[in-house]
Order: sequence, then C-alpha cells, then structure tokens
Amino acid sequence: MLRTYRGRLQYADMPHDDAGNRRTLPLLPLRDIIVFPHMVVPLFVGREKSILALEEAMAGDKELVLAAQRKAKTNDPREEDIFAVGTVGHIIQLLRLPDGTVKVLVEGRARASVLGFEQATPFFLAEVEDLAEAPERGVEVAALMRSVQTVFETYVKLNKRIPPEMLISVQTIDDPARLSDTIVAHVQLKLKDKQELLETTSPTKRLERLYELMQAEIEILQVEKKIRTRVKKQMEKSQKEYYLNEQMQAIQKELGDRDEFKNELAELEQKIRTKRMSKDARERCLKELKKLKMMSPMSAEATVVRNYIDWVVGLPWDDKTDDRHDIAAAEQILEAEHYGLKKVKERILEYLAVQALVDRLKGPILCLVGPPGVGKTSLARSIANATGRKFVRVSLGGVRDEAEIRGHRRTYIGALPGKVIQSLKKVGSNNPVFLLDEIDKMSMDFRGDPAAALLEVLDPEQNHTFNDHYLDLDYDLSDVMFITTANSQHAIPLPLQDRLEIIELPGYTEWEKIAIARQYLIPKQREANGIAEIEVDFTDDALSTVIHRYTKEAGVRNLEREVATLSRKIAKDWLSAGRPAGKRYEVTPESLPGYLGVERYRESRREQADEIGLTNGLAVTMFGGDLLPTEVTVVPGKGKMTLTGKLGEVMQESAQAAMSYIRSRGESFGLIRDFHARIDIHVHFPEGAIPKDGPSAGITMATALASALLRVPVRQNLAMTGEITLRGRVLPIGGLKEKVLAAHRAGISTVIIPDENEKDLKDIPEAVLAAMTIIPVKHMDEVLRHALVVANPAEFLAEPTHVVDWRAAVAAETSPSGEPH
Repeated sequence: MLRTYRGRLQYADMPHDDAGNRRTLPLLPLRDIIVFPHMVVPLFVGREKSILALEEAMAGDKELVLAAQRKAKTNDPREEDIFAVGTVGHIIQLLRLPDGTVKVLVEGRARASVLGFEQATPFFLAEVEDLAEAPERGVEVAALMRSVQTVFETYVKLNKRIPPEMLISVQTIDDPARLSDTIVAHVQLKLKDKQELLETTSPTKRLERLYELMQAEIEILQVEKKIRTRVKKQMEKSQKEYYLNEQMQAIQKELGDRDEFKNELAELEQKIRTKRMSKDARERCLKELKKLKMMSPMSAEATVVRNYIDWVVGLPWDDKTDDRHDIAAAEQILEAEHYGLKKVKERILEYLAVQALVDRLKGPILCLVGPPGVGKTSLARSIANATGRKFVRVSLGGVRDEAEIRGHRRTYIGALPGKVIQSLKKVGSNNPVFLLDEIDKMSMDFRGDPAAALLEVLDPEQNHTFNDHYLDLDYDLSDVMFITTANSQHAIPLPLQDRLEIIELPGYTEWEKIAIARQYLIPKQREANGIAEIEVDFTDDALSTVIHRYTKEAGVRNLEREVATLSRKIAKDWLSAGRPAGKRYEVTPESLPGYLGVERYRESRREQADEIGLTNGLAVTMFGGDLLPTEVTVVPGKGKMTLTGKLGEVMQESAQAAMSYIRSRGESFGLIRDFHARIDIHVHFPEGAIPKDGPSAGITMATALASALLRVPVRQNLAMTGEITLRGRVLPIGGLKEKVLAAHRAGISTVIIPDENEKDLKDIPEAVLAAMTIIPVKHMDEVLRHALVVANPAEFLAEPTHVVDWRAAVAAETSPSGEPH
C-alpha cells in the first residue's frame, strides 16, 4: 500500500511524465552531503537501517535513492526528516569493514522526486519519479556557461584545495546541466544552497544561481587572502605563534568579532565601579578604560594600560583589619613571645589604648635600634599578632635606587610600583604592621637616594597623600603602623631620624639571656632536635659559661646556636647508648668542653693587686659592656705623649683634655711647673686590634695619668666611666647599664659614675646594685680621692703633701723610684 509523502513540493519547472518513469527503490539518508548527477563519491555507512537499504540495492540492479536529511544530528530519521528531492545513484563498489561499517562507492545518475514511502522499516523503500531536464541551447546559454567557467577558474586559483586539473575537465564540458552539476560538487556551499541547486531542474537557472553563490564565495576567499597577506607583512618568518595571534587579530578586525575583549573590558569596568577606592582613582581608571576600548587588544600600549588598571583596582584602598583593643590579651601575646623589652611593649600598649578611645589615630612610626640578635625583626611580627593586624616585611639592605620606594613611571618598559605599594597589594590590607628592615643599610648612587624617598613615607603629616610614580595617585598610608629596624642610629640620615620614634634595644644582660634560654631557646631546640622527652638539666653556671666563654654578642642568636649544638650532641649520645630509659643528662661548666670544644673567648677579669698607672675603665661594644683597662707609663723624654690601642679621634682628644687637666692641677698634685717638658708619656689600651672611640674614658685616662705621675697605685676593685672637661668636671655618658653589668661580671665591687647618670641606675637589676657600691661624682678631684690608694683620701688634694721633681730625676738620669732608666 502506498503512503503519500507529506509536505511534498510541487515545482512548476519540473516537467514529469506520470507514465513510465516511476519506480520503487531503497532510500539511503545522507548527513551533511548531497550527491549530484555525474558525481562519484565514497560513503561510509554505519546505521543498521542504511546498511539494509544497501543490501537490498545490491540484491537488485544496484540502484538506490540518495537523499539528504534536513538535520544531520538526527540518528533515526523519519519520512518528514528527509528532503523530497534526491538523486538516483548506482553502486559501483561495496566493501564491508572490520568494525561493522560499510564503505560504498556510488555514482549519481539522475535527479528524482520522492513521491512516497512504501515502508520505513527495516529500511526505507520509496516510490520515486525521475525529474526530466529540458535541453537548453543558444547564445545566451553559451555565454552563461563561459561566465560560470571563468568564475570557477578564479575560484580555483583562490581555493588551493581544488586541483588545477579540474579546470581542464570543466573546460571540455559543453552540456549546461552537466557543467552545473560538476562544478557544484567542488564548491564549498551550505547544505541548503546545494539542496536548492539539486531541486532546480532548469540548467540555465542552476547556472545563474551557481554563478551568484561562487561570486559570494570568491569575495570571502579574497578577504581571507587579504588578511593572510596583511598579517604576513607584520610578522617574522620564525615567529609562528606571533603569526597566529596576528591572524586572529586581523580576522576579528575584518569581521568585527571582539567579543572576548569586550567581555574583559566589561569585567574591568564592573570591578572599577564596585571597588571601594578614592574618587580620583576611580576617575583615572575610567579614563584609562575609555582609552583601552579604543585600542587594539594585542597592542603593546593596551597591555600597559590594562596592567595599570589591574594594579589600581587590586590595591586595598579601604580594606582594613579590625585592631585588637583588648590590652590584657595584647600584653599577654607580647610577653609570651619576647622576654624583657619593656619600652617597646609599653609603647605598643599605649597606642592600642589610645586607639580604643579615639576614632582615627595616625599609625606610629617606630625605629628599633640595637645590635644583631636582640629580636628586632621578630618583635615586629609579635606586634602584628598583638594588634590583630597583618604583617608585611621589606628588607632595605643594599637598596640604592629611589624607584624601589616610589616606583617607576609608566613610560618605562616593565615599570612597576615601588616596594611600599607592592607590599600593600600583596598583604591585602590598608593597615598592616609594615616592617622596613635594616633601614641603616641603604646606600645611594646616580639613580637617587632611597632614604630621601622614605621621608614622605615615614612622615605622619605627609604620608596620607603618598604619591607613587607608577600610580600617579595619592594613596593614604596614615593607617599603616610602620616599624623600622637598624643596628646603628648614626647611619640613619638626620632628616629621617627626625620622623622616627627611636627606641633603643641595648642588648640583653646575663640574667636576661639565661631567662630567655630557659623560657624560649632550650624548649625550642629540644623540640627541634627530638630530645623533648629526655631529661636534660642546663645549670645556670653552664649557661653563664656559654654566654661568656663561647659567645660574644648582645643578642641571643649565637647562644641559640650553641644550645642547638648541645641538644644535637645529647641526641647523638642518647642514640649511641641504645636509647636508655630514664637516663638523665646534666650540662655543667665542666662538661661543656666535651660538647662545645675549647673556650673561644676570654672573660675580662680585674687585676688582684693595686698597681701604679693601671686603671679599670668601662666601655660599651656592640656585644654589650666590657672592662677597658688603661695603662700609663712615664719615661724621660721631651714632652711627647703617645696614644696606642687603635683609638678614635674623639678618644685621642679626650686624652689631651685629661692631660691638660693634670697639668692645670700640677701644683695641687705636688708636681713642679714644667714637669711635662722632660718626660714622655705613653697611654695604652690593651687588645689593640679592636677599634675604640668615645669620650667616656676621660676620667679613666686622667686617673691613670695622675697615678703614674704621682707614683700612687690605683684601686683594682674599682672601675669608672665619665667624660672629663679641662676644668675637671665629669660629664654624663651613655650605656651605664651595660657598663655596670660588665664591671659586676669582672669582679669589680665599686663603680664611679657621673652624678648626672644617677637617674639611669633604675634600669640596672636590683641584684647587681645590691652587690656593688656606686659612687656618683661631679668633679675629677672626687674621682682621684676614691680611686688612688692614699693614706687620707678626705684630705687628698687639699694641699701638696709631697713633691715629685721630674726635672731633678731626669738630671740624675734615674726615675723618681730610684730605678735606673
């Protein structure tokens, strides 16, 4: 029973005869391909229904209908899914492949109209009718054929996929119907256009439509060629990747397809409008975005502008962390992480207290000055923990370019903001604790002075409008808590010092080091070296010996290394002994050489007997306080004074001032008027390889000079420090705490200090003050009364009690003591 084909097309130009040209044939649905008459094409068939149709055709006269599907994705097409016009084809060859598919070679014979389907399963069986094509000849048809052949020749030249031999084959065709069907098989057209040409039975109309379609394709091919030519001129032959990018750009420019770039611009604009930033910054970003929209996305300038917008949008303009206003909790954190350092902790707690009471408070700018190893850098991190802020650190050691602080201008290739802006973006907060480490180690060269650039950063009155060269926008740094560190205050430029709140960390005392070792270093190293479960006892005497005999520092860095060495030695010994349970280790001064080797440093100790011309001075080094013995020898000569021991200029001038004081008081000392003209004086400070400088040894040298000239011994259980003037006044000095502690370690029981330094005694541990006698003095005469071993100190210098005639001694070529020279 015959079922009529729904939606069958009726064509006015399709002459057909109802008698004699109708037949029933298997139908093979095609995907994305249309077979024209006179066209030989291989097909790969995999669907079961299609394979059965091929088998049915092979069983007959090898003819079947080749009709295209309306939608290629339809796997099981129905009658209405297949076009009403197809091609009657003849199977030339059929080959079954191992995977079950069939490869078939077919030749198109004639156009045919599908009248209806006799069956749809197990394969399509359709009644078809051949579409007759009226023969058309004439001059107009010949001219049209020649035009189509010429256009096809142009198309072949532009499309390299068609072999040139095809032109020769086309030129020999004189049938308009065959010419159109042959050419359309080699032209890249859309499926609907090819189906339209298949359904057109008039050869003239087919040629006209084919001519239009080829002209459109030629225009597209010419544009593609133009694109390739322009791109090729802009690239080097070796830059394949660059060529591909430029080709993409040219295609986008020609077709106007810049959707991806537009999406990126829209995303940037959204970020700019939603980001909390200053008004000037938002206006600048929108202005730069407007410029970016008018640029080519692949241009170098577009990259610069896009990076600039990314930097501005990425900064934490108004992103802040909440400060911890719990003073007790903050103090607990500071005490848990660092021992001592009361001034710094007090200042941080003051800042937190004021901030809890005031809505807006400018961040403090602290400068921690002290020797290496006292905990300056780690203290800054503890301050961040105590305040609840984020922490960022920038090391300024060796920085010599001003652009490291302020950034480079955008005109330079690879320009970036300075370290300040970079660090703020990295930490993502506008109020972090910002550590500028080693601020005294900066240098300068022809590129500028970074210390001068820091003047704006570290000035509370200016840093709310800090201007980075790259951003060229005002950025508010007033909420940042800046902390700087330095080993030496005098290496910091004075204008920079004026902007800093300097807090000195003078170094740890012996008691503080022992406390730090017990509370922090020993538990840390025991855990790090795997002996936390082993019973190890470090005695105070052992720690004191390590501090004085194996390290020489103001901090605890080397002390921690020695504790680590002890822990490793104990771990090795415990493992070598077979991990004995319950074994106890005790570290004592006697066992230290077995763990740490021979002692590295000699501890300064005082002389036991009182001596002439030998006085104990006190000095402060980068490792803390130290005993400074001063020796004076007087020999016959011509008034020359020699200073040795690698003394600095200030110390040499201090020796001259001490000598002038002695000469001015010569008569009170019982010395003849011109005693200095016949003698030479040699002042020496032992350990001559160590540089020494400063005025605080003035009274020490004056005492040693007086002792040597008067031949009166100096008390060796006494040490002194103070600057001397020509009139004998004793001026204040620095580092009193370190000096008194050094005297205590050396076994000194009495220390003479300037009267104006008496206020500094509160910084010295009470245990040290209780074990020593501190004598404040105002004048050099008081120093001599306490220091020289005389019969009646209270009456000394009241009037001359004896006369030492150096001139007579020189004339007799003997010394005043009666010994020959």
